[in-house]
Amino acid sequence: MATPQLLFELGAAPTARDVARLVKDGGVSALPDAKRRGDAATYQEIRCRSALNRVKGKAYMQWSLNPYRGCTHGCHYCFARRYHSHLELDAGDAFASVIFVKTNFVEVLRRELDRPAWKKESIGFGTATDPYQPIEGTYKISRGVIEALRDAATPVGIVTKGPMVVRDIDVLKDLSAVASCRVHMSVPTVDEDAWEKLEPGVAHPMQRLKAVRQLVDAGIDCGVLMAPIVPGFSTQPAKLERTVKAIADSGATSVAAMVMHMDGGTREHFMALLHREYPDLVPMYEQLYASRYVNKDYEKRVQEVVSLMRQRYGIGRRPAPQTKKAASGAEVDLRLLQPEE
Repeated sequence: MATPQLLFELGAAPTARDVARLVKDGGVSALPDAKRRGDAATYQEIRCRSALNRVKGKAYMQWSLNPYRGCTHGCHYCFARRYHSHLELDAGDAFASVIFVKTNFVEVLRRELDRPAWKKESIGFGTATDPYQPIEGTYKISRGVIEALRDAATPVGIVTKGPMVVRDIDVLKDLSAVASCRVHMSVPTVDEDAWEKLEPGVAHPMQRLKAVRQLVDAGIDCGVLMAPIVPGFSTQPAKLERTVKAIADSGATSVAAMVMHMDGGTREHFMALLHREYPDLVPMYEQLYASRYVNKDYEKRVQEVVSLMRQRYGIGRRPAPQTKKAASGAEVDLRLLQPEE
């Protein structure tokens, strides 16, 4: 009798390519070992062939690391939603409810960092999905990543919305002693209404700022990203001022701001959300977003308010990462589109 062909090696988790093929043919239910947890998300362990991803065109990092794909934070504005389409999954609900865990990530990373050719170039950690989303408490992959970077004396910038990062203060301090280590806590706004509407699975903004204080007090370089600021939800000058003041009170070493841009996947998801729940905002968004970037006059006006508040509350600035200038378009009056509360 012929021996049946195995889809995976015995005892091995599938790769991302395997997953894409399975989902295309049979949907999420076809995944071999997907487990549904108490948070109502489904988790599939996978193996990766590489951990370091080359980044082109960005002066502040040459490589990126992302041990998870998908994120239960479920932020409606997240630009990384498009990456789920690479796995034949939608960029909407599946992005926050089907999470892939690269279980061999730290092992692969250590092997790559040990190569003689490794030049200890700057790494961005958590550039696509959050390395400190809740499942990290189970797998502890991100802690293993920080330990590997410490042992290889490799500089890193960490981007997260997860207060769980304070768990790793001990390793972050060790890494900071041998290489540049900076944490970027994402707090787009402290407005509770915007938080509840846009960041359904993320810790309260003030909890994140409490984590900033703990990191700074421990000697960790930690700044805050007001990114993204979302038109109609968090762009009102009063909200911007409250947010910058709260960031200054946290002891953050800097604050940078960026208005939301809408890539493929994010645009479809976010516009569907607006049509479904906030139809009055749809005409404004159609005017502001002729392309993936917001109207540049609008961006300028928002940045002017943030800059004024930064000066008022005495907090520094480091530029928010940007890859391209905002697209031009019709002028928009911030005061008309974003009335004061």
